[in-house]
Amino acid sequence: MRVIIARSRPIFSMNAYADGLVNGLKAIRPEWEIIEVTPNHLDGKSRSWASGLWSYYERYWNYPRTVAKQQADIFHIIDQSYGHLAYFLKRAGTVIVTCHDLVHYIYPENLYDQSRLPLVSMAAWKFAVRGMQRADHIVTISSNTAKDVVQILNAELKRLTVIYNAVGSLFRPLPQQEVEVFRQQHRISPATLCLLNVGVDHPRKNIFTVLRVIEKLQNRGLAFHLWKAGSDFTDDEKTFVLTHGLQHSVTYLGQPDEHTLVQIYNAADVLLAPSLYEGFGMTVLEAMACGTPVITSNVSSLPEVAGDAAILVDPMDVQAIVKALCHLQNHPAYREELRNKGLARAKLFTWEMIAEQVAKVYEKVTG
Repeated sequence: MRVIIARSRPIFSMNAYADGLVNGLKAIRPEWEIIEVTPNHLDGKSRSWASGLWSYYERYWNYPRTVAKQQADIFHIIDQSYGHLAYFLKRAGTVIVTCHDLVHYIYPENLYDQSRLPLVSMAAWKFAVRGMQRADHIVTISSNTAKDVVQILNAELKRLTVIYNAVGSLFRPLPQQEVEVFRQQHRISPATLCLLNVGVDHPRKNIFTVLRVIEKLQNRGLAFHLWKAGSDFTDDEKTFVLTHGLQHSVTYLGQPDEHTLVQIYNAADVLLAPSLYEGFGMTVLEAMACGTPVITSNVSSLPEVAGDAAILVDPMDVQAIVKALCHLQNHPAYREELRNKGLARAKLFTWEMIAEQVAKVYEKVTG
């Protein structure tokens, strides 16, 4: 079988998905021919009108034509925001699209906040994701996302298959000595409860709730520290930190590479991820794979990912989160139990397992 993997522009999460899927398919179906096609792209830092127009031309006209010229049994579009490729591919072969989430329908401010022309960007994004309706089959990375696809895009349930995301083998427990050195470098004492939040700064990530939790912990006189990795705090969040005197209890660690991120997960005592909406919740799985206990939300796809291996809370209930953290700090045996459950849970999400399920979808839709 000849499979074309139509990649999206280079962003961390989509690169991880495409890399993991391709490597998994090559491992479990070595006789198949896996070809990757990638769009041209400009430096994302450019803000000129010329670069913006070129980006639209490349994304919505040139790249689809490039992909359509390929010969294949399966065309797999790995990002729903490139679903418009399906308009060009119906006569070229069987089309599969992976839908990670429909977050811009649910939280449109995510797109508006990062676009120069919000209405144009939203219209283009909706045009793209509606292209999934032209696909022969849609893979969603959670049942929650499948529900959104059915309700929002009116997709037929029989054309959907839920195949969870996976975590790379790089995410693993590190030797204790390496972890201790990392904590010492960042001046985190053994007695300090180190909390971690990883991700972007969108409102749905619920960072203000995290900061309110930190405020409550500080008022109780507990030894704690918050690390944030990924996007920096917003100006409003920074103002909250200063206003409530939290600047010595909060550290922004920047946007680490994967190797450093693994060190951060290992060195943290708890991942605190009270997100309001996730297509999957990759940080939960990454933390579990590193042996880090997790507190996350009881909404969206997060209970699917976490199973019984994390503490699930109402993401807006500050007191419930504080109570869960205090319980973890005061009961080391329970923290160890969560660590072991998380490690076992993460082993269920490998790229070979996911690739096998995707391969079966390919075989089913091609007969």
